[in-house]
Amino acid sequence: MRFFNRLVSFFFIASLALGAAAQPASFVKVNAGHFVRNGNPYYFIGTNFWYGAILGSKGQGGDRKRLKKELDFLAKMGVNNLRVLVGADGPNGVPTKVEPTLQVSPGVYNDTILDGLDYLLKEMAKRKMVAVLYLTNSWEWSGGFGQYLAWNGYGEFPILNFIGWESFKSVVNRFHECEPCKQQLQNHIRFIVSRTNRYTGKRYADDPAIMSWQIANEPRAFADKQKPAYERWIAETAAFIKGLDPNHLVSTGSEGEMGSEGDLAMYERVHNDKNIDYLTFHVWPKNWSWISASDIEGTLGKAVDLTKSYIDRHAAIAQRLGKPVVMSEFGLPRDGHSYAPSSGTTLRDKYYSAVFEVVIQSARRNGVLAGCNFWAWGGFARATPGHTFWAKGDDYMGDPAQEEQGLNSVFATDSTVDLVRQCVKELKK
Repeated sequence: MRFFNRLVSFFFIASLALGAAAQPASFVKVNAGHFVRNGNPYYFIGTNFWYGAILGSKGQGGDRKRLKKELDFLAKMGVNNLRVLVGADGPNGVPTKVEPTLQVSPGVYNDTILDGLDYLLKEMAKRKMVAVLYLTNSWEWSGGFGQYLAWNGYGEFPILNFIGWESFKSVVNRFHECEPCKQQLQNHIRFIVSRTNRYTGKRYADDPAIMSWQIANEPRAFADKQKPAYERWIAETAAFIKGLDPNHLVSTGSEGEMGSEGDLAMYERVHNDKNIDYLTFHVWPKNWSWISASDIEGTLGKAVDLTKSYIDRHAAIAQRLGKPVVMSEFGLPRDGHSYAPSSGTTLRDKYYSAVFEVVIQSARRNGVLAGCNFWAWGGFARATPGHTFWAKGDDYMGDPAQEEQGLNSVFATDSTVDLVRQCVKELKK
């Protein structure tokens, strides 16, 4: 059986290499429904590193020494795929929003964050890493939909933690029909995608250190009535990006069924678009009540079963569409729902192990599930004593400003690090 699997893999690799020959080998491409990089099938265990551009800057929040330390540590773990926020939108000083922001007002940019993104991509390229860059956000923690609406007269900037879920949805679901909002976002996309890196001299559109442009972090219609407008916006935006940059992959950033108003048929239609190169989905057991925060151990088995079923449903769609699929976010709290780096991660490790095993088995049978990015890398960060939530001057970690610091972060001292390292080795066998 092992000989047969190797024989299948040999012919699979050969077909991918021949199909990818017309493209620069160092770009991640899709061929015959699978990722290929440098002529080989590309499966990965990666992480979310949303604050990478801020850390790479010379301004507020910048720490290039720490950035290089984090990247070196991740590279030694075998992690080479980082999902990164291009930058936040709107004024600084807004509770629950990441700062410093990149786009302080429409078309007006904080150059230190652009410089940080340039530097991050340069340093990633040195370590043979690739970035998935998401261009906006459904959620308020980086501005996103709510900020574009606020800029165009749709009321005050909506903060989910303050106004509640139903009110938040009623505001942000108007984005997809807000023509000036969408035009401003297109202007932003053009500005970023057409940028030239000041350190490498490469246009972003020509840089193999970028794997994919992701339209948004968790784009949603937020209402059944907005589904048609949402679908049109995704299709228009994907085509717009491809027109600017035919070298790179385009993905949606979707959570999957949970981010599609429960409508898997719409999810499939959206990802069947010729300009969408691969599918994405996310899994959040705590947010979706698949585990109980007060009894993580007792509910973990249920969460694992539901996660595997969720993966299977989205992989089946990817198989029908002939495209790869990536689980680009998933996370679990620390043992006892603690935020402290000194607390254990035994239960998280069990959950991560179950996810990683599905990816490993997919790679061994040349399956469509191509990778995963855990949420999120906290590395060497430490919360400021007495600060449950992020405040200006605090370390950046995997938990954005609207979440408890340490909630889902994977720190360099966690046992999870050894698990990731072992599973990356298994993935490469």
